[in-house]
Amino acid sequence: HVQLVESGGGSVQAGGSLRLSCGASGNTASVTYMAWFRQVPGKGREGVAALDSGGSNPIYADFVKGRFTISQDNAKNTLYLRMDSLQPDDTAVYYCSATGYGDRWEGWNHFGYWGQGTQVTVS
Repeated sequence: HVQLVESGGGSVQAGGSLRLSCGASGNTASVTYMAWFRQVPGKGREGVAALDSGGSNPIYADFVKGRFTISQDNAKNTLYLRMDSLQPDDTAVYYCSATGYGDRWEGWNHFGYWGQGTQVTVS
């Protein structure tokens, strides 16, 4: 099992920036990809960005449009999401997630470990 805890959310004006953090613990050696998802109430979660365990293959959703950067610090077992040029449409609960599905990118549908979420509000 893998435990994930997000932090760093908050309120920001349009055009501002935030950096989210996700601390991972448990059986982290089994993780092949980690990712950030987001969810608006009443809608399903959508993938935002993902990163392989080696940190060499970042994946971004089209709607990020170059504004977000995913990174990790393996020594601290921490995943980050730097969000720049935030817009009101980015308002959501952001979730950290992880999968041990495989060592290749296979899409957003196989992430099974989830953090509790952190609220991001852009106005």
